[in-house]
Formats: sequence, C-alpha cells, structure tokens
Amino acid sequence: MKKLEILHKVLQSGIVAIVRTDGAEKAKKLVSAINEGGIKVIEVTMSVPNALDVIKELSVLCAKEQITLGVGSVLDPETARAAILAGAEYVVTPCLNPEVIKLCNRYQVPSMPGAMSVKEVVEAMEAGADIVKVFPGELLGPQFIKAVHGPIPQAPLMPTGGVQADNVAEWFAAGAVALGVGGSLTAGAKTGDYAAVTAMARVFVDKIKAARNG
Repeated sequence: MKKLEILHKVLQSGIVAIVRTDGAEKAKKLVSAINEGGIKVIEVTMSVPNALDVIKELSVLCAKEQITLGVGSVLDPETARAAILAGAEYVVTPCLNPEVIKLCNRYQVPSMPGAMSVKEVVEAMEAGADIVKVFPGELLGPQFIKAVHGPIPQAPLMPTGGVQADNVAEWFAAGAVALGVGGSLTAGAKTGDYAAVTAMARVFVDKIKAARNG
C-alpha cells in the first residue's frame, strides 16, 4: 500500500525538512537545495503564498527526484483534502484536529498531528495518527519524549521546533522516530545562500546516520 510505503520512507529518512518561505520561487529553490543535500522527505507549509499551486508544481519534480512531498501547517480537513489533490503525500498539522486525521485515513494518506501534552499524544493515537508531532519542540525538549515513552513506549513521536544539528543525537536517544527540521536547516535561504542549505542538509543526514548507529 502506498501509505505504508510513504511512512517507511519518512521513518527511513529520519527527517522531514520543512519549507516555510514568503515566496513560491524561494520554496522551489529550497526544495532543490534540500534534495541536493540528500534529504528526500520535504514538507511545504500552507503559509507559503499560493501553497497549493506550489505543491502541485513541485509534485512533478518530486516524483522524478523520488522526493516524498508533504504539506504542513494544515488546520482543517478541507485544506488537507485540497493539498492531497494537489499532490501532497502526507499531512502535518500544528495541533490535534481529529477531523483532519479522519480525512487522511479515508484517503489512506499518512497524518502527523501536533501535540504538546500526554493527553493530546494519546488522543492523536486513538484518532488514528501515524506519527505524532511533538510541537513546539523547543519548549518541550527531548525529556518530554523520554517521559512519554515511560508509560506509552509505543508512541511514534517526531519533534518539530528546536531541532538543531548539535542535538540530533539527543532527540533520537530520547526515542524520536524522526525529526521535523525547519529554520536551522533553511536559514541560508534568507540571504539567498542555497548552497549553505545544501551543506546543512548533508550535516543533518550525517548526524542522523551517526545517531542511529549509536
């Protein structure tokens, strides 16, 4: 099944690169730069101007480059469905909305809702979420994941926010199944330095490989 294949790619990659920019052309350049650095799972947020058009255009490129393309910052099921029709292969939300999860399950598309409490983590799992996004990660920290896994070791948690190259190992040691990475990866794009984005992508790939190999 395609859903299982997508989830396998996300978990195998260990990183979801988040593209959040103020322009469509910048988003396209970021996707290319991130891909060149070896990251094959990329999320384009709905905060990007004309995000649905960007996703539709990028879906063609991503299919050729074997990039798993998703949509982020989704707040409702209507937006989720529109993004899926545009070519998004998985859906990420900043908070828990059971209706978005239900919509994704209907179309067999992986969902990754945000949660910032044990209660929300459990509710997301019960609603059928595939991966639970721990957000905002910079406030909760790796210790949150470790604590949750005490009573709920089966929770598939992916921190987003506060993930840096120098704390990759700490997040995985705490039990993260993957990492959502935005600003610390794409910072170079603010000054037009997409080569720096590619270089940072390679750093993250290497750090994840080292963390997983112990």
